[in-house]
Amino acid sequence: AASVLEVYQLQAGRYELQTANADDRYWIASMNLFLGVWQGTKEARTGAWLRWWDAAGSLLLWAVERVEVVETIAEQERQRAEQERQQKERLMAYLRSQGIDPNTLL
Repeated sequence: AASVLEVYQLQAGRYELQTANADDRYWIASMNLFLGVWQGTKEARTGAWLRWWDAAGSLLLWAVERVEVVETIAEQERQRAEQERQQKERLMAYLRSQGIDPNTLL
């Protein structure tokens, strides 16, 4: 079923029906944000959710989504550091195999 959202703004003492933009979002000038309907899953419920987007059209993340992003970045950094450590170990082992003490190079 399609989700319908109607947005009204008080203008000159009357509520006026607002028109959505091409993305079916409504600009809320007082908040400098767009309001719209997002289809997706939150808290094990799939369906239509009211969401906010910034002026550039980027979806504002819920707290749990921000945590997921931070955790993903941290895991990527951990993997990068581990790869760097392994590369350093391989280089040091190679230098030793060539009769070079890596500690004397620094």
